[in-house]
Amino acid sequence: MRPNRAIDTRWAARRAAAVAACGVLLGCGVVGVVCGEAAGQDISDLPDSLLPEMMDRETVKAIDAGMKYLARVQHRSGQWLSNGRYGSYPGAMTALGGLAMMAGGSTPAEGPYAKEVRRAMRFLLNASQEYKDGMVIGSSGGSRSMYGHGFSMLFLAQCYGMQADEDTSERLSEALTQGAKLTASAQSDLGEKHGHAGGWYYTPGSNNDEGSVTVTQLQALRACRNAGIKVNKDTIARAVRYLKHCQQADGGICYSASNRGSSRPAISAAAVACFYAAGVYDRKAGGSGEEAKMVERLVNYCKGRMDVARRMGHWFYAHYYYAQAMYQRGGADWKAYYPAIRDKLLSMQAPDGSWNGDGTGTVYGTAMALTILQLPYGYLPIYER
Repeated sequence: MRPNRAIDTRWAARRAAAVAACGVLLGCGVVGVVCGEAAGQDISDLPDSLLPEMMDRETVKAIDAGMKYLARVQHRSGQWLSNGRYGSYPGAMTALGGLAMMAGGSTPAEGPYAKEVRRAMRFLLNASQEYKDGMVIGSSGGSRSMYGHGFSMLFLAQCYGMQADEDTSERLSEALTQGAKLTASAQSDLGEKHGHAGGWYYTPGSNNDEGSVTVTQLQALRACRNAGIKVNKDTIARAVRYLKHCQQADGGICYSASNRGSSRPAISAAAVACFYAAGVYDRKAGGSGEEAKMVERLVNYCKGRMDVARRMGHWFYAHYYYAQAMYQRGGADWKAYYPAIRDKLLSMQAPDGSWNGDGTGTVYGTAMALTILQLPYGYLPIYER
């Protein structure tokens, strides 16, 4: 299969516009539209008009420090681990680190962190493992392989069409095709009574469900489809029905269909981003009908619980997805949210440029913080409006 040239063209157009705005060569950029300290250039005299709306020099410097941190701790093999050069979850961490660098404008073929992105891409392709119904990407197994699989598909789908090497593009196409097949086969089934709605659990073949795994698969499938990979529409539709089934009376999403309990703010925030990615919008964002009402209730639930100053479990995870949702939603909500999350993240950054996220580690936290801070650049197709 040939790469999706529509995505490739959009990416190139964005980068060309950024270069024209800066009036400098592409290779000297620290991130996206700002050319800075990675090339030894002082950004203190850069006109504010060349910065994306609501970004400032302090944000650019924080992003630069975070990028340099990720570059320093990447293994030569291309993998990242959860806590710098050691830790766990190589599939998920490598994908998240690669996505953070791509959010700044680098691709596997060009940009200030092309080498790091390319290494991450190749590591995940090599780490893929055949399974009876497809391929688990970015994992050699383990008790939570579907997390790595979902994030890896999301990252590789962004690489596809932006990779100049034709042989590697063919490998990406095959891996994503087989990965999408694996995800489809691993979907649970709540039965005819619930329209065969289905989510995902930690491992393939478990026939169970859990909200946080489900959102990684749904977003990954949407990214694959956007990139031109064949994805069964019914798989996405059943996943949307699953999240609807898990919605509580207060508008939030519970942990799982089998263990409902109370609504979970983090999973609810992730569900908003996934609904938007799947083309299901609330009324304010342009949707209509019963589905729009459902998402509107979910957004209102999140708004009441996602104050950046509020201490909550899985804070980085929750805001990683909520930031995507607010960016896609746009308007006054995004303009109110971004400065608040921007300032909060800048206050949390360590002297070495990292963020320690949710106790999981510095690669995890840094990748999520960088993705949030760089949303105004608008580079990654999966996050575009």
